[in-house]
Amino acid sequence: MISNRLTPNERPTFPKRAIITAGMPYGNKNLHFGHVGGMFIHADIFARFLRDRIGKENVIFLSGTDCYGSPSMESHRKLQEEGYEGTLEDYVRGNHEKQKATLNRYGISLDFFGASALDEAGEIHKKVSEKVFRTLYENGYMKKLSDSQFYDEERKTFLNGRQVIGKCPIPGCCSDKAYADECSLGHQFSSSELRNPISTLSGKKPILKEVDNWYFDLEHCMDMVKEYNDFLRKNTNTRKYQLETMEEFLKKPCVYVPRKYIDDVAELAAMLPPHKLTDEEKKPFVLFEFENLDDRDEAKKVLDGEDIHYTSGKTLVPFRLSGNIEWGVPFPECEGLKDLTFWVWPESLWAPITFTLAYLKAKGKEDELSKWWYDEEAKVYQFIGEDNIYFYGIAQTGLFTGLQVPKCEVPDMEKVHLSHIIANRHLLYMDTKASSSSDIKPPTADKLLDFYTKDQLRMHFMSLGLSSKSVGFKPQVFMKEEERVGVDMVLKDGNLITNVFNRLIRTCFYAIQNNCGGKIPKGEACEEIKGMAEKAVLEYERHMYNHDFHRISYVLDDFIRLVNKHWVNHVKVADTIGDVEFRKQLIIDCLYACKIIAILVHPIAPEGCEMFREYLNLGEELWDWNRILEPISAYVEDVERHELKFLEPRVDFFKKHERQLGESL
Repeated sequence: MISNRLTPNERPTFPKRAIITAGMPYGNKNLHFGHVGGMFIHADIFARFLRDRIGKENVIFLSGTDCYGSPSMESHRKLQEEGYEGTLEDYVRGNHEKQKATLNRYGISLDFFGASALDEAGEIHKKVSEKVFRTLYENGYMKKLSDSQFYDEERKTFLNGRQVIGKCPIPGCCSDKAYADECSLGHQFSSSELRNPISTLSGKKPILKEVDNWYFDLEHCMDMVKEYNDFLRKNTNTRKYQLETMEEFLKKPCVYVPRKYIDDVAELAAMLPPHKLTDEEKKPFVLFEFENLDDRDEAKKVLDGEDIHYTSGKTLVPFRLSGNIEWGVPFPECEGLKDLTFWVWPESLWAPITFTLAYLKAKGKEDELSKWWYDEEAKVYQFIGEDNIYFYGIAQTGLFTGLQVPKCEVPDMEKVHLSHIIANRHLLYMDTKASSSSDIKPPTADKLLDFYTKDQLRMHFMSLGLSSKSVGFKPQVFMKEEERVGVDMVLKDGNLITNVFNRLIRTCFYAIQNNCGGKIPKGEACEEIKGMAEKAVLEYERHMYNHDFHRISYVLDDFIRLVNKHWVNHVKVADTIGDVEFRKQLIIDCLYACKIIAILVHPIAPEGCEMFREYLNLGEELWDWNRILEPISAYVEDVERHELKFLEPRVDFFKKHERQLGESL
């Protein structure tokens, strides 16, 4: 099932079953606010919505700790130098438990939060990884290649990816935190292209040595990935910038040669394999575009031989599946290659399948994997950060296609079962990218909860508009006094529920207690309110379908404030004329609206909405979207006998942080 692009006023259709995943944090760190606010909260809101929309038994929301790889190894090594005595597994497990606790504090309702190296999920992951390799090998997508790897001559050891640091070679990239084959902004390149490499072990420049590894033939998948990208652009609601980013990687292989290194362009061109030459006088470089990677790599050898500096463009590079670092999933011995481990990035792509299996096994339903990942009535939604578009949008598309269709066959990309990728833009901190590896350290997610409630933060992060642009997070509690201008936007966005909606709910309950004997008044809401509700429900559902979460905040803001205005304007009339029936109708109107608002807010701030349901004295059926426009009386057997829970004065359904008590916007 694909996520079709909606026509105007079309009500969306959701799958019968859904898996939602959130990108995995590395096992070497706690969660900073970018992890939670940039991705997990959005995934959680969507998962909670789908539970209400299609039934909680039809939704699995999962993620986990990305345990293996050089980031965890390197962090553990540095800790050992400082006196840490625990094993690498101890270190990763400790971070895993901290991550889980933080996500719980934010109300992230994961059905399963696993760890790729720990416990039963870790054992399942080893089996899944081996099966993935065997299937790709049998389907003809695996090949042995010899490639260069950094070697520290002083320490007499090969270096893992994070033990080498340099400058990204991709033109236009300003990252000076590039590792052996990728930079902090997600660009991929060959180790030989890294500029000014330095070993983090010795501080010396490492050399390159040839090493044999297994590679997935991603270049062979270029045409099918292009076809799929075109299909997504024409037929689905996949984010436009996401597709454009993927197209950058699908361009022909090329090299950029600065003019200052070229004496004669024509003479150099004659030395290179067949190519397309772009020589624009105003550009500081000459572009050579090749038909395939082999030709490009041959050109790089020529340039190296002539001692001519160059950089590569964004394009598909051979996708390595194996490596030689100790901390990794064991790689199957094959064709004489042994003692290898899986490179962390590929195995993290199928880790959600591992976690699904672990979850289903715990439920006694291990044989139902296909029902969730490959059935036409099911869909997988994967929330990621934009840095990872290459891996999920390009590499995963090739890998998962290769697992389903042998290389000798031409796949129908419309029928191959692939995930729907939702890539959020960068969440900035004080206008700087939120990353634990950046120079400006962002606050941890836990630290934010010392100043704001999780509901305030969930509302704010949802409202930022990360579907289309990078947005700055600027909590005033972390600013200097002179930098604080205007209101704190976290409080402003949270105010909609902690103040306006909170007050509206209380007003309804107090009015029922004072005028209706604590019972739901009989009758239907007026046409004006019902019209508002229908409009809000349709808009909300469409935005949720398109994952335009910030637009949901607009819908809620309009609807809640209009209902509040309806109450304020009409209660004055009721007070003036003393019309009992008029007041009763007003109560019916606003209670009906509050019920619908609560259903809409439920995925965002569930605890306050559950409290509202409890005070209505109703069951979980309240969240059933098939009944969302029904009056409250439809949920009870006998309206005349059904009593609401008594609401004491000044009870809050959505609370402010204790630090904010007495403050106002």
